[in-house]
Amino acid sequence: MSPTRDELHWMYRNMVTSRSFEEAIAKIYFEGKTPVFNMANGPIPGEMHLSDGQEPVAVGVCAHLNRTDVVTATHRPHHQAIAKGVDLDRMAAEIFGKSTGLSGGRGGHMHIFDPEVNFACSGIIGQGLGPAVGAALSRQMQDKPGVAVAFIGEGAVNQGAFHEAMNLAAVWKLPFICVIEDNSWGISVPKQSSTAIANNAERAAAYGIPGMRVEGNDPYAIYDAAGEAIARARAGEGPSLLEIETYRLAGHFMGDAEGYRPKGEKDALQEADPIPRMRTRLLTDGVASESELAAIESESLARVEAAIRFARDSEDPAPEDALTCVFAA
Repeated sequence: MSPTRDELHWMYRNMVTSRSFEEAIAKIYFEGKTPVFNMANGPIPGEMHLSDGQEPVAVGVCAHLNRTDVVTATHRPHHQAIAKGVDLDRMAAEIFGKSTGLSGGRGGHMHIFDPEVNFACSGIIGQGLGPAVGAALSRQMQDKPGVAVAFIGEGAVNQGAFHEAMNLAAVWKLPFICVIEDNSWGISVPKQSSTAIANNAERAAAYGIPGMRVEGNDPYAIYDAAGEAIARARAGEGPSLLEIETYRLAGHFMGDAEGYRPKGEKDALQEADPIPRMRTRLLTDGVASESELAAIESESLARVEAAIRFARDSEDPAPEDALTCVFAA
């Protein structure tokens, strides 16, 4: 299975949009937080986890999905949200804590929720697995089309929720795909120090389902593997487990000194940046011209700048809104 020309352009556009968006967020994040860093200060308070470097995972998988399919993601969700079609203006406003945000500014960047495209994420490790399996079950019980995809990090595989979700998805033969983003680090803990096996896709055998590991942070290879797993789910053949090698170009969170990384690792990862690599391949393969790629890049940047303006110009929530959307026994 190979992506079409239009799909490749879509994949590149979303990768560039995600990177541009995060570069803008990273710059704004430190406003008001210098010279003494205080996470509570500035227009974007709280933690911020960037996904730069991991864009291929989002586009390679989401290229096969539509608005009715369900995606749950992690505390590092921007690339997946953008690839799934989450409203960029309202996502930016949510990150800024504005009233025009997806959840009125209540959730912030780790709790992006857009029911229009069936996307949700959570800051709790492994939390998206159960809801995604539940969404897959609902479609099966109602005989409705659609699949559910849960993106998790490699560290979440060691959570009990992973076993529970994979076991039920396999028992009930649900249209569910678990995608593990293996960026090698669980905050500052290397994978080999926390996980008993090197290839988490091998765990699929315990549930009697297919498992595949995709090396190289390659959007083309991810597209192929995800396409196979999603087609299998749509055909009623049950769940699959994908582990995708990817790279976190930044720290675990904004302000992370990254002292845990071995010397030279960061430079090597920057040299393997997947966006310029895909750009070169698109040109080499003749599926995009320099002018087409320049237009994609310019349009993506303009779209991001418009979203940031929308967020900055939006009103803060009214103080009395703090008492709405609150449920009490």
